[in-house]
Amino acid sequence: MTGERPLVQIFVRDNNVDQALKALKKKMQREGSFREMKRHVHYEKPSEKRARQQAEAVRRARKLARKRAQREGLIAAPKKPAR
Repeated sequence: MTGERPLVQIFVRDNNVDQALKALKKKMQREGSFREMKRHVHYEKPSEKRARQQAEAVRRARKLARKRAQREGLIAAPKKPAR
């Protein structure tokens, strides 16, 4: 089976279900599960899938190049908002 992921486990401590639910949502967001579920709501043509994957690859490459340029000092790092 391709693309199979291990199950996500969240432990409920002190009967605090709200905290466990928040942790579950955060884990699913980080893993991209929500994006995956939204993508499977409708059929995606193979040509659309290729175009989406190519666009994602371009985004990742640009992000990596931007981070590399920031590390090398070629461009300024984004300013962090003051708290």
